[in-house]
Amino acid sequence: MRWGIFSGALWGLDTVILGLALALAPFLDAPEASLASALLHDAICAIILLIYMGARGRLKNTLAAIRTRSGRAIALGALLGGPFGMTGYLIAINNIGPGFTAIISTFYPAVGTLLAYLFLKERMRPRQILALLVALGAIILIGYSSTGAATEGNPIIGIIAALACVFGWGSEAVILAWGMKDEEVDEDSALQIRETTSAFVYLAVVAPIGGVLGFTVSAVPTVATGVIALAALAGTASYLFYYTAINTVGASRGMALNISYSAWAVIFALLIMGTVPSALQLVCCVVILLGTVLAATPNWKELRSGW
Repeated sequence: MRWGIFSGALWGLDTVILGLALALAPFLDAPEASLASALLHDAICAIILLIYMGARGRLKNTLAAIRTRSGRAIALGALLGGPFGMTGYLIAINNIGPGFTAIISTFYPAVGTLLAYLFLKERMRPRQILALLVALGAIILIGYSSTGAATEGNPIIGIIAALACVFGWGSEAVILAWGMKDEEVDEDSALQIRETTSAFVYLAVVAPIGGVLGFTVSAVPTVATGVIALAALAGTASYLFYYTAINTVGASRGMALNISYSAWAVIFALLIMGTVPSALQLVCCVVILLGTVLAATPNWKELRSGW
């Protein structure tokens, strides 16, 4: 369970640091900021993993893994979770705003849990599902409390894009869980396949279509990209823990633990940026952390003896 908790905490840190980067030039108020930062984030993650796996002498493991059916399935999952899911997330933000996008996207664990039940035969007890729904409710309250003025985008397009994000993120976790059952595909190799595939598709397809390739290249030699690199470092560690959690406790429970990032983001925003949360947000953070732990624990009596 601890790996899922660590994944959520580090993704919350990643989120806060990425927010700092987007407040710097050239990303500040730039329409290309969201898509360009996503490209840079995944590209830097892929580079970090290349160095990490190379230093451990394990690049050959990734090459062997990608040749398997499971490895190719993980590459497909990368497309669903990365370019497909994240692009939907960004389109939704541009059309319905970040608060409502966060509310809708929060339900990816619910979709993933259903898919894991249908395809992986994973089971969650009714009280675990209830705990997950309570945590989701608290995340919705945090998202609703952060909603700002209405955007000028198309709400129908925004909702469709947010739902695409939910499906992409939820299905990615299920595909990962299935792929990592193959002995030739471990967590590290799976993550390298994921990030490399995602970065390549962003660079070769999404960025040119979105018209942000030139902007992204011009942003590389800036302080903001250095901050994105710090976010990517936290994100890479988060993904490593997330993949370990999925492979250890299953897709449903791994996702339940990962969504604790909503609470951790509030905590890190306080520690790093001095953003004081409201009383409602503090209560929601406690509910999210407790709810996700309970949702990931089949036998709640086990919590008495620790992780």
